[in-house]
Amino acid sequence: MISQECYELGSKSSIIREIFSFGLQRKAEVGADRVYDFSLGNPSIPAPDSVKRAVLRLMEEPAETIHAYSPAPGDGKVRGIIADSLNRRFGESFTAENIFMTCGAAASISICIKALGNPGDEFITFAPFFPEYRCWVEGIGAELKVVQPHLPDFQIDMKALEGMITPKTKGIIVNSPNNPSGVVYTAESLRELAGLLRRKSQEYGEPVYLISDEPYREIVYDGVEVPYLTNDYDDTLVCYSYSKSLSLPGERIGYIVIPSRLKDYKKVFPAIAGAARVLGYVCAPALFQQVAAECVEDTGDISAYQQNRDLLMGGLEGLGYECVPPQGAFYLFVKALEEDAYAFCERAKKYDLLLVPSDDFGCPGYVRIAYCVAEETIVHSMPAFRKLMAEYR
Repeated sequence: MISQECYELGSKSSIIREIFSFGLQRKAEVGADRVYDFSLGNPSIPAPDSVKRAVLRLMEEPAETIHAYSPAPGDGKVRGIIADSLNRRFGESFTAENIFMTCGAAASISICIKALGNPGDEFITFAPFFPEYRCWVEGIGAELKVVQPHLPDFQIDMKALEGMITPKTKGIIVNSPNNPSGVVYTAESLRELAGLLRRKSQEYGEPVYLISDEPYREIVYDGVEVPYLTNDYDDTLVCYSYSKSLSLPGERIGYIVIPSRLKDYKKVFPAIAGAARVLGYVCAPALFQQVAAECVEDTGDISAYQQNRDLLMGGLEGLGYECVPPQGAFYLFVKALEEDAYAFCERAKKYDLLLVPSDDFGCPGYVRIAYCVAEETIVHSMPAFRKLMAEYR
């Protein structure tokens, strides 16, 4: 008998992937230029030139130095370079022993959940949230509890959070800049969060860990800064990916930061390694470990996303849509024109507008519009958005 849980997960793809697949079908039927696909968060800007140069140079190296297995936590030199970069940028004091290389942020987060949690434990996150959190938490037999956002600014509702924390709470998952809202949590709210977790950890005699999901850290606008959470809270694990900053989603390369001052560091680091082993994430891609080290502080042309954001949000607000102003990432969170976001997205399909309903993000009544697309897609979609609005009016 197979696993019924895994069968159900595999039989039904995520709503994002379902809409993306529908888009491929529609493009084949009517032409790609007539379908306005805002479903998938696939970076639309090219990787910086430094990535190409690094790959070409590394491919001239002996095969055993770039294609062989690395140690399970990653290449020691690469880990040291990443630690040094974090120290320069965020005033930290990490070493290679605080970095664990992974196959991207998804691997990082699922590893942390597996390493920290046991059946019956609880993890808490903030709506709207990346839907796979639920799979990873429930996959270890734990429960995911969701705090609804403070409106209208979509910041953390600290009172609601405090009411959810119990002695079973093992970790809090925070994602800033946020997918799908684009909101960046303020330094003040994150300091308040850190203070609350310190009080609860002291009360329970066990740490409540903070898991920071940070693939969009570098994609911010208007001078906004993203606080580095290890500065405020010792028991923080940082999960990072180069998928967005270097436009390398298919290469699956990232890391976990495990600070030495983390309570029980000497147990947590081996637990991270053990979780990676159990989940099959042994040895992150060796070539792209080296590429990441050579391009550690580079990014693609982030200004292209800001131009798309301004074009899309300005156009939609001009038509009467209600948008959550994004400070980072490359998503626009828009109020659906009816209570049922699924029904709204189905109606949008009549105009070949492919939008993602927000229910799976834990925040019903909205849609996510990924603006990591060509600028002309946004421009050409406006008449369709106008027709959709007219239908409701």
